[in-house]
Amino acid sequence: MSVEVLRPGLLTTIQDRGRFGCAMLGVGRAGAMDDVALRLANALVGNGPDAAALEVSLVGPRLRFEASTTIALTGAEFVTRIDDAELPMWRPVAVDAGAVLDIGSARRGARAYLAIAGGIDAPRTLGSAATDVNAKLGGRPLREGDRLACEPPERRDSTTSSGRSGAWSLDPRPWSDGDGTTPIRLMPGAHFDALDAPSRAALFEAEFRVGRDSNRVGYRLDGPNDRLRLAFDAPLELVSEPLAAGTLQLPPGGEPIVLMAEHPTIGGYPRIGQVAAVDLPRLAQRRPGDPVRFAAIDLDTAQTRYLERERELTRLIDAIHARLAP
Repeated sequence: MSVEVLRPGLLTTIQDRGRFGCAMLGVGRAGAMDDVALRLANALVGNGPDAAALEVSLVGPRLRFEASTTIALTGAEFVTRIDDAELPMWRPVAVDAGAVLDIGSARRGARAYLAIAGGIDAPRTLGSAATDVNAKLGGRPLREGDRLACEPPERRDSTTSSGRSGAWSLDPRPWSDGDGTTPIRLMPGAHFDALDAPSRAALFEAEFRVGRDSNRVGYRLDGPNDRLRLAFDAPLELVSEPLAAGTLQLPPGGEPIVLMAEHPTIGGYPRIGQVAAVDLPRLAQRRPGDPVRFAAIDLDTAQTRYLERERELTRLIDAIHARLAP
């Protein structure tokens, strides 16, 4: 089965959970910005958690399905139609051969994930089909006229009426930051104490905005006004050190940058914070201009929150697979 790209959208890429264990080669993980939404989309169509799917950013693609299949769309809320009907999100939906899916603009959030039963059959580079746009690894963003091959489905789902959705769906509220105003939890970084007193206070008290030049590499955070620039008590001279998704760096200009999915593997800017891993999918759904406030969290609590989230997510995915079983 294949899917024809009639319109590519603003930035639509093939993503899985990314490349693991390649940092020593200077190759980052990349993969889905919102890993939770990707895993749930795959679960809804009976795929494994690392099956390749489409990450849709802000404005989506128009796709024609050349054979009947099952799809699911999770993540940000998009204006979406399949033929003449609105496509419901967060549930498995059967589509007919020849059906046209039109994913329009995001109403809320930044990124959605379209999973297709069986997963997208894309070449794997260093063990992953993820598109690293910045490093030009694993393919490129979709273009008009592309054809996406799909693997055979691993299992049948419970949607029996072709072109219609099942009678059940997921509640997105525990997994998707709907209003985008919840504070992002941040641990102080290695160089937090080197900030001057006003900057230390501003980091957890001021409201930042996602900058217009933010992308999959990192989110540049603008302050509430031109006078707010974070600064250190004294200049720092550092050697490059390993980096991770969620690291909050402070370049000389004073506007912090949160590293995201396509972050470099090493860097020399001071590290003033680390976003808790449990909050990275929520941050990934903020769009340029959206507010970002930080709330302090310690390492033990951050780890506990992450493990609790993973246990709940595992239980939910197991329940979905049980429901889809014939």
